[in-house]
Amino acid sequence: MIALWWAELSLMMKILWTVTLSASLVFVIQSILTFLGADADSDFSTDVDLSADGSDLSNIEGGSNLYTFRNFVNFVLGFGWSAILLQDSVPSVPLRLVISVLIGVALVAAVMYLFKWLSSMQQSGNIDLSRQAKGCEGTVYLTIPAARSGEGKVQITIAGAVREYAAITETEEPLKTGTAIRVVDVINASTLLVEAGDTYTV
Repeated sequence: MIALWWAELSLMMKILWTVTLSASLVFVIQSILTFLGADADSDFSTDVDLSADGSDLSNIEGGSNLYTFRNFVNFVLGFGWSAILLQDSVPSVPLRLVISVLIGVALVAAVMYLFKWLSSMQQSGNIDLSRQAKGCEGTVYLTIPAARSGEGKVQITIAGAVREYAAITETEEPLKTGTAIRVVDVINASTLLVEAGDTYTV
């Protein structure tokens, strides 16, 4: 049955079906990778960036770039399925192609808008360490060497969640694992200056 249906298709429809089904398969794979926390987006003409950071929608800003492989797939998806589904209802080939192109462009625009919205949501949920971390309490996760001689790690409660950061201390004794601490200052986006909690005063 399928072989007979395929044999009856014109060359143009065979090509259209092949390209559309291929784009659909790629779209499904991209969707799975996105939900797994990987980014299947890439520059259309160059490399493919696959990362597995599940903590955020990895490299989500890539969806707002027009010339990406993801957007190419989305356009082919919208164009191909529109051309196939409109074959009977829109007999005029030029008109069907124009409508299919417009639907493909609309799908790309919708996905880009979705990625931009998700990116803004992600950014609005980011923590501003310089404002929020100072004074937060926590515990030493990995021993912090004394007198800024090296880094350890701490876990602090910030914005209602427990997070882990690199940390240094100015105390003359190392802060051992399990020691209660408070954040004195923020060194950079990933490193805190801390003191033992029972010696810190605001």
